[in-house]
Amino acid sequence: MKRAILLMNMGGPNNLDEVELFLNNMFNDKRIIGAPKLIRSMIAKFITYKRKDEAKANYTHLGGKSPLVGYTHELIESLGGSIKDASIHMVMRYTPPYASDVLKDLFDVDEFYAIPMYPHYSSTTTLSSYDDFYSVMDKFRIKARVKTIDAYYKDSYYINAIVERIKESLSGEDPSEYELVFSAHGLPKNIIAKGDSYQKHIRQNVYAARKALQNAGVHFHNTHLAYQSRLGPLEWIRPYLEDKLAALKKKKVIIFPIAFTIDNSETEFELEIEYREKAQAMGFEVYRVAKAPNNHPEFVKCITNIYENMKAARA
Repeated sequence: MKRAILLMNMGGPNNLDEVELFLNNMFNDKRIIGAPKLIRSMIAKFITYKRKDEAKANYTHLGGKSPLVGYTHELIESLGGSIKDASIHMVMRYTPPYASDVLKDLFDVDEFYAIPMYPHYSSTTTLSSYDDFYSVMDKFRIKARVKTIDAYYKDSYYINAIVERIKESLSGEDPSEYELVFSAHGLPKNIIAKGDSYQKHIRQNVYAARKALQNAGVHFHNTHLAYQSRLGPLEWIRPYLEDKLAALKKKKVIIFPIAFTIDNSETEFELEIEYREKAQAMGFEVYRVAKAPNNHPEFVKCITNIYENMKAARA
């Protein structure tokens, strides 16, 4: 029995030349922009044209590429210590390595275990990755068995990883002197209105993390949920992160990127640089961004446990 684990994520530019490719592929995704194909293509080209220069400048601050691929390599290396009966691969949605790049070398696999790096289900992330994966399987006429998971935001090891990353960010200081903000990637309200479960999953994840922090004896002045990364003229789910920051009583804050298991440009540029500038302008004494789970030992246990459970489950 030959098995392969596929860690699925949106991807990010591997160099500045891939920035336009990344933007165009993302905004040409029917799960992101639900317009007819021709119109969607025109919209994607327009948005890419408008955003490419700013995006390239942002990635320049990060060394000319997204950090996501590097952190994913580290996670795969760490997982190799606990998973011995399957090969482990990353599959990115909008930049290489695409599903087609990975699957062309895996024709002899009997079982695929597709594990999104999104703990919360959304049509814009999880479903989009699965759409692409199954399309490539059909194209290559691969008949292997496929096991998938839609969400794991309540997984105890995943929650442990969140708690440990937040404790790391505290560096032994008194949490009661700090506000904690769980910052999630936003979505347009109309996507949630159509039944997408993302916001519900985020709220349940925050509830579980709050409870775990209390059980660990980590008591912040207050904990909050907010949303980042909105784009365009549509109404997005609230509260927006800048509004939440402006309303905080304490001027010491820790941000935990609740929507991301792997650090990327939205954690290391948007949160670390852009929102830091906003927080400083608001008079914050301390502004810290906790690391995403990445290859933390508890998150390695989470993915390993998910794989073992998927393997044991009947189709």
